[in-house]
Amino acid sequence: MADTTGDMASTGWGLEPESPDADPWVEPATIASGPPPERAIPPRPRRWALVGALALSALIGAVTASAVLLAFDSDDTTATTLAPLGPGTATPTSPAAIVAARVIPSIVTVEVSNSNSGDFVADASGSGVVLDAAGTIVTNQHVVDGALRYQVLFADGRTYSASLVGEDALTDLAVLRVDTTGLTPIALGSSRSMSIGDLTIAVGSPLGLEGGPSVTVGVLSAFDRRVRTSDDSELFGLLQTDAPITRGSSGGALVDGEGRLIGITSAIAVSDVGAEGLGFAIPVEMVQRITADLIADGVSPHPFLGISGSTHFETRPDGALAPAGVEVATIIENTAAALAGIAEGDIIVTFAGDAVVTMDRLVVQLRYYRVGDTVEVGLTRDGVQMTLAVMLLERPEGV
Repeated sequence: MADTTGDMASTGWGLEPESPDADPWVEPATIASGPPPERAIPPRPRRWALVGALALSALIGAVTASAVLLAFDSDDTTATTLAPLGPGTATPTSPAAIVAARVIPSIVTVEVSNSNSGDFVADASGSGVVLDAAGTIVTNQHVVDGALRYQVLFADGRTYSASLVGEDALTDLAVLRVDTTGLTPIALGSSRSMSIGDLTIAVGSPLGLEGGPSVTVGVLSAFDRRVRTSDDSELFGLLQTDAPITRGSSGGALVDGEGRLIGITSAIAVSDVGAEGLGFAIPVEMVQRITADLIADGVSPHPFLGISGSTHFETRPDGALAPAGVEVATIIENTAAALAGIAEGDIIVTFAGDAVVTMDRLVVQLRYYRVGDTVEVGLTRDGVQMTLAVMLLERPEGV
């Protein structure tokens, strides 16, 4: 199946197919009525769901129910109650505790309202990460999508009204701003310096629970994951982690063992039997690229190469088939590819000096560049290697 490189998600993704009628959003959490039956549960086709946007009524009900103190029958008429646990005061010593102490001041709960009048009543919530001391906060676009008002809560209880600076649905990123100073920005790391198996720590506000952010620990499980979030939308180049991430953690931080941001948590894998223990985060390099545009202009125009194609496979000496580039199927007129001289049948093997192995990888590489940038594209045409200079353009109207 041919894919189109540009600001539309490609169609030839490699995960299990999903029914067109399937709802990509996770239903609100419910409390199980009893233990599961003792039988094997056959595997179900997976669906990929965005982490955030829950009905708060379901959450409040669950939290209220769990907070009730139960009294056991006793001949003693004196009731004993337990004091609620508060934040620990001991000096953190474990790696995760040290990271948590560093990161939690930079994590917020983002609440959104669909009403533009009266007192603020939250209709949904997610998480956010402080980018600078002047009040700039990054979150997921699906957290703020369609909302009319925004509110940000810090771990120490401070609450601020927030304004929407800009949003980008293609990469699921948005920027909010609160009118204050002296905030604690998160330290930025590099996902490219990470290796599979490295420690990762997720910090966010799962399920909209009160009392501050939650911290979970796992490892970096994979790079360059491609996740379908709706019938016509996909995210590319995601980091995968097994650090537990749940609904409400959308827009939270995935950090390395030093507490440096390596990604913004965005999606989880969900099947008919519940969460699959797979979480996905937008790499910090992409976050930096998109948020810089949103802060400057409120939007982030995405370059459009103007080809459709598919991963090209070559036969190795031992007979194995291996991905080895992108085979161009068609060229769209008046696009960057057409103007640069890319032709049908070309096999793209490098983009801006980096190897192109699959169509997915080309889509990811393209998104790190801006409209107007000129990049060198290496390709093979009828067995002859060549390099073309391509000035990246926006998607033409009507395409």
